[in-house]
Amino acid sequence: MEWVGPRRPAGNGAAVADTISFAASLETKDGTVGKDILSQSEVESLLGSLDLGDLNESSGNVVAARDPGVPVPNVAPPASSPFAIREKVVAYDFKRPERVGKEQMRALQSMHEGFGRNFGASLSALLRSVIEVKLTSVDQLTYSEFVFSLENPSCFNLLKAEPLEGSFILDISPSILYPVIDRLLGGGKEVSPPSRRPLTEIELRLVRRITDLFLEELKHAWANVIDLELSVDRVESNPQLVQVIPPNEVVVIISFEVSLGEVRGMINFCVPFNSIERISSKLTANSWFSFQKRMPSDDSKNQITHQLSGATVEMIVELAQSTIRTSDLIGLRVGDIITTDQDSDGLLPVTVEGIRKFFARPGAVKGRKAFEIDTVVERHGDPLPSSETASEPPDNVAPQSQAKKLAPAGS
Repeated sequence: MEWVGPRRPAGNGAAVADTISFAASLETKDGTVGKDILSQSEVESLLGSLDLGDLNESSGNVVAARDPGVPVPNVAPPASSPFAIREKVVAYDFKRPERVGKEQMRALQSMHEGFGRNFGASLSALLRSVIEVKLTSVDQLTYSEFVFSLENPSCFNLLKAEPLEGSFILDISPSILYPVIDRLLGGGKEVSPPSRRPLTEIELRLVRRITDLFLEELKHAWANVIDLELSVDRVESNPQLVQVIPPNEVVVIISFEVSLGEVRGMINFCVPFNSIERISSKLTANSWFSFQKRMPSDDSKNQITHQLSGATVEMIVELAQSTIRTSDLIGLRVGDIITTDQDSDGLLPVTVEGIRKFFARPGAVKGRKAFEIDTVVERHGDPLPSSETASEPPDNVAPQSQAKKLAPAGS
């Protein structure tokens, strides 16, 4: 059996009315009319299949006569539309595999947005001119695509990033580099045509001041992920001759637009994926974020002081230390006297939660044993020594010039 009548042209959904009718009949080769006809529901199913792209003549899925052994697909369109919605198909390029996850890409973007602002401020201070550095894109490319997209000649810096393996790449466009060099040499606001030549030795030394500033800010930006030791390995003028990374290797390109007055140019920072693969788990949305340290305000100090004022701490006054034999210790009875080297008028160490804070003298107030604070330990945090009579205060204590108050022993 086969269709008699016009076929549906390839890729033309408008010919459906000429191909299928509500009472489509089938003819055999001998001219007789078959008993099988398409019902209304079967016609609607075929219309839905056509809209979904299931009936593609180039792939061999042309509508054929219904055979008793072949069921008709039951594809119903959504109730809200007479035809099904075509899904968007995205082509996948095997030459450009995306190996960096979306979360890592967002983290890199967030990290370098703040880096761009800090680098722009530092560069403005260096040149004493207003320079704007703005992050434009964070993309994944192959190394060959990145290299062939650069200008030639260019300032192509190969960077070492220990302890990571491989090399990072910093490319500075000549369209912005030469105006910056001109400003470093005392030039004015006049814009000269960009030069298309390699950098001279003197210009390379001036560019080193810019790259050092870039690396310093970059180290701070990556500090929450990994501590990098960044340095410039060498500088090349022709990017296409530098093959430090395989051509098909995936790299992350972080592009910045630098504006100096009316002059604009690009700075591209290339990070090979193989170099950051082992720390990719640290590149999350929260790894780059850190709380900025601020000076405590008076309100916060008062609030903390108020909350801690009611806390209970243990204060101990050590009267004396001595060493005796075990047999003497076993034979101690009530009324025995133990002699020590502690002078009766000597200072006694006072500890607060195990930390020596004061030296005091013993006394009595209203019939209760007490001690009088005599000196304050200047260097806080010194642990109480295991053997010290403290008959004389050490060198790191300051005498109190004001009148002392006696503290009851039970308080």
